[in-house]
Amino acid sequence: MTRLTHLDAAGEANMVDVSDKDITSRTAIAEGCVVMLPETVALIRQGDAKKGDVLGTARLAGIMASKRTHELIPLCHPLLISKVKVDCTLDESLPGVRVSAEVKVSGQTGVEMEALTAVSVACLTIYDMVKAADKGMRIESIRLRRKSGGRSGDYEAP
Repeated sequence: MTRLTHLDAAGEANMVDVSDKDITSRTAIAEGCVVMLPETVALIRQGDAKKGDVLGTARLAGIMASKRTHELIPLCHPLLISKVKVDCTLDESLPGVRVSAEVKVSGQTGVEMEALTAVSVACLTIYDMVKAADKGMRIESIRLRRKSGGRSGDYEAP
């Protein structure tokens, strides 16, 4: 059975102690997408969304969210993030927008949650900005694609 939180001897939830871990370079890359009607992709491409620059706003929202992950996810460590890069790319084959986020830190804990949060909030922002044109959009396939550093080593999704 998976434990959802770290419990101390009294059975209370506490942040995991990472003080004995080495400070290392850690990177995480996450991805996801927003699937929409081809007409909605065209609306974004042409810059005709009523709320403005959809992709630019989504990138900024993702960056901001990654830096506030510890305020959103219980027991998540606040981190001094050294890099956040969020890419939002129109993809006619979905049709929709592919979102990826790369987050880096030198620290004692990883940045997987920060990368996943960046992608999630960027996707939600895209949805919000064009929901008037397409209420049937779907946010899909949010996942960790790759991580490096830390005790558990490197990971790459199949």
